[in-house]
Amino acid sequence: MEFLSDLASPIIIGLLLGGLYVVIALGLSLVFGVMKVINVAHGDFVVLGGYFAFALLSSLSIDPILSLVVGIPLFFVLGILIEKFLLHRAVQRSADAALLIAFGLALIIQNAVQIIWSPLSRGLITDYSMKSFQIGNVYVPLVYVLDFAAALIVMIVVHQFLKRTYLGQAITAASQDRQTAELMGINPNRVYQIAFGIALALASIAGVFLGLSFPFNPISGTSFLIIAFGVVILGGLGSMVGTFLGGMIFGLSQTLGGQFLGPTGQLLVPFVMVLVVLTIRPQGLFGR
Repeated sequence: MEFLSDLASPIIIGLLLGGLYVVIALGLSLVFGVMKVINVAHGDFVVLGGYFAFALLSSLSIDPILSLVVGIPLFFVLGILIEKFLLHRAVQRSADAALLIAFGLALIIQNAVQIIWSPLSRGLITDYSMKSFQIGNVYVPLVYVLDFAAALIVMIVVHQFLKRTYLGQAITAASQDRQTAELMGINPNRVYQIAFGIALALASIAGVFLGLSFPFNPISGTSFLIIAFGVVILGGLGSMVGTFLGGMIFGLSQTLGGQFLGPTGQLLVPFVMVLVVLTIRPQGLFGR
């Protein structure tokens, strides 16, 4: 019984923390699923979302979650503009060209953020971000519950959008077969713009919950990009449901690895799992 009691904390915290990883990884998975492009700037867009919320919190005392009312549409429009004027021709030319542009965007964001807000770590400190509550013998930070709730809400909204709206079905069709989609009257270029806009809107959401959960700095995007890669590889690149389950598996393996192997096991165990999955099932556990 004592052994099971010791496992309760890492299991609960791991599953809740997995919610944050899901929110971070969803935009990366969406862009790859639709455009077949690995957006290596995704982590930096997430951090940029955190800094945007920090700016509104520190200057106007706007709650970080409420700041998403401005952040989501702003990042959505930014995504459309980036795809239209920077990525559009590169995507048509080759995935490598798009990768290079995304890498350049990552460097620009890192340096711009450092100039504006300095290299110091920041965080979104609110009354509720510091609170926790008790489940049995386990103390759970309230913000981890918010992370998990955000993951569920975002997953449901994105899934319903893709399944039940004309635009969502157009995005799905273009991701599966561009030529057939064109014959059906769908404009793939417009679809790519909308998809990249949605991905950046998701990044703004991820940035807020990242900032509520952990400190971040101008180069934090690289670390969370690596975690997002791990999540989507486990779940399956381009699979929304797979990304959700991959986030749960990643968070759980991270906390259990820390429980049994100490701090070094927190990232060792999940990435060993990633390597095993890549070897045995390259499309991911839940990918097609």
